[in-house]
Amino acid sequence: MQCLTKTAHPLIPIRGVEFFQGTLDSTDEIESARVFDTTLRDGEQSPGTSFSYDDKRQIAAILDDMGTHVIEAGFPVNSDAEFEAVRDIASSTSTTTCGLARVVDGDIEAALDSGVEMVHTFVSTSDVQIEDSMHATREEVAQRAVDSVERIKEAGVTCMFSPMDATRTDETFLLDVVEAVSEAGVDWINVPDTCGVATPGRFGDMIEKISAHTDARIDVHTHDDFGLATANALAGIEAGADQAQVSVNSIGERAGNAAYEEFVMSVESLYQCDTGIDTTRITELSEIVEEKSEMATPGNKPIVGDNAFSHESGIHAAGVIENSDTFEPGVMTPEMVGAERRLVMGKHTGTHSVRERLRERGYDPTDDEVRAVTRRVKDYGAEKRRVTVSDLERFAEDADVDRRQESEQAHEFTERDRDDRDHEEHEEVRI
Repeated sequence: MQCLTKTAHPLIPIRGVEFFQGTLDSTDEIESARVFDTTLRDGEQSPGTSFSYDDKRQIAAILDDMGTHVIEAGFPVNSDAEFEAVRDIASSTSTTTCGLARVVDGDIEAALDSGVEMVHTFVSTSDVQIEDSMHATREEVAQRAVDSVERIKEAGVTCMFSPMDATRTDETFLLDVVEAVSEAGVDWINVPDTCGVATPGRFGDMIEKISAHTDARIDVHTHDDFGLATANALAGIEAGADQAQVSVNSIGERAGNAAYEEFVMSVESLYQCDTGIDTTRITELSEIVEEKSEMATPGNKPIVGDNAFSHESGIHAAGVIENSDTFEPGVMTPEMVGAERRLVMGKHTGTHSVRERLRERGYDPTDDEVRAVTRRVKDYGAEKRRVTVSDLERFAEDADVDRRQESEQAHEFTERDRDDRDHEEHEEVRI
């Protein structure tokens, strides 16, 4: 998973597309980045979300097939059903499976019994949580952390430790705990921004300090309360962390976590590093998690939202028709994430887009006819109504636009166009 280094020639990544040689063409900040998915654990903690046993197995199978480095399958001690799901995911996937455990003997034993390759144990380290949630002392917290790490390591399992609420923890105490669990043999230290209060620069500085006090590998877990989760995760990686905890569609506690799709595609496209993950299944994964979590994905959600590769504005659509790089990132295409580009008809649609769509539907419009149909599309869209394929064809018929001969139409339509034409009648116009 080595990052490509900058050369004098245009940079061509192994799996992505060429990075534009402009003002932001430096792509050598990181060498690699691993992905720890917590959709099935923290993601399921989204208010109102509950994954069934079958849901968990299905999502885990896709994450595994895609090459996700770690899957946190759940909290084994939580219930018999949760234990069985974690156990079966651990036995059926080839990637590393992780189970969560508090610094409590019963939690740790349940995680170990589930057969996971990694146990993720955690304890609060901020004074507000120690005093008002745990009703304990700093000394008790530090001892429980060390005891739990030692128990997990005695079992021969990879151990990850999280000082929960690290970003609101006294720095001296945080570093003391980090050093103590490091001496106990911890493999990974996860740094959680539990309440989402970090900023990229501050979080990066924090990761550097923690790294200087441990030989363990560093993982980061960032929340999105201020919309900075993915940015903070990337800042952590730039500062030396090896791995980020993410969830699909950014679901999770409160405003959620760093988004799987945003983190992976940023590493792949902006940093030009090969994660080893099959990005072409990202849209499929997102849609399944949306369905199973019953949490709708906003249209403007980066990477996987309906509008991520959609264009309505006349200027944008005209540019994209000529060359998609004009008004899309260029380093990330819809094909890279298993999505499709769409030209949406509406108030802001221009003649270039209308002409393309009419020709795709088998019409041969004149310039005047294109302008007439465009006016109808704009007026219809201005009323906040969706312009469907059937609407477009109705506008074309009203304007007496001629259709080409069937032989010409057949030449221009792909097999997929022909197969989809009937059921697309009431769908939005797209490419």
